[in-house]
Amino acid sequence: MQRRAALVLLLLLSACAGSTQAPSTSGRAQRISNLQRAAKLPWKDAGRCIVREASEPWAEVVERCFPALDADRVRFHDTSGRCTVASADAAALGLGVCVLAAPEVAVGAVIVVGVVVVGIAIKEALDAYEFRQLSPEEVTSTVGTRTAPREAMAKRKPQPEPSGQDLFPPPPAKHRERRARCEPVPVPHRGGDDDHNRCADRFPPNRYPGMDVLVDGKHFDALQVGVLVLWEIKTDQFDTYSDFLRDQVAEDQVEEIQEEWKIATDCGYGFKIGVSTEAHKQALHERDDSLPIVVTGCKR
Repeated sequence: MQRRAALVLLLLLSACAGSTQAPSTSGRAQRISNLQRAAKLPWKDAGRCIVREASEPWAEVVERCFPALDADRVRFHDTSGRCTVASADAAALGLGVCVLAAPEVAVGAVIVVGVVVVGIAIKEALDAYEFRQLSPEEVTSTVGTRTAPREAMAKRKPQPEPSGQDLFPPPPAKHRERRARCEPVPVPHRGGDDDHNRCADRFPPNRYPGMDVLVDGKHFDALQVGVLVLWEIKTDQFDTYSDFLRDQVAEDQVEEIQEEWKIATDCGYGFKIGVSTEAHKQALHERDDSLPIVVTGCKR
């Protein structure tokens, strides 16, 4: 019975994906559209699956992330009759996937019970796209500065000049500059080290998979999901090094880590260092036992 239900569900998903995919758009526009659409639904994983899969067509995103949907708060109604299936066993899952995968959901087809709070991972991904509306060259020249594109600025209504009766004066220029420097700006991972990047994305876990985070001009390997904690990830094969090389690597890394820790702290973030082995942790602690080090177990 289970095999038959699975077969019916597979056929259903194939039919839905084949008949309901929207016309292809640019990858960026498709990803933003999928994130905005998913933001209207409740997710048990804070939207992490959606953020990971958002570049795919919407029907594929639904198929892959449906298990993360808070199904207890969603009611599906096949108002078009397109998604009806013969097997009751497959209908419980297949109906929801098929209805949700439609290019445009009909009114009344998806009903959410209660208020939807946008999953933090989805919100942060959308915020990140707001940062990245500039070209790569413009982003480089405005490191850490959250600047809206000219078109968006032109559409904004002019704000009235503050009157002398305002309760709170605008923050000092130095404060505004510091706040801009401390904004987390997602930028592509550097170095092309796939094993290192996978560890940085998976272990904290990273709010922006595939991206470093630029804070006050410094690249950090990850900004942790759900909390303001920046991470520096080390995946050195430390245990294989000679004693001389271990000493040299540890000395250099402690100096670098202390600098990163200060930047993170000055900007109001927590800070963690991830290393692959206990031996690496001990070598760093011998030089500074206050360092907040976590053993990740990540391999290279």
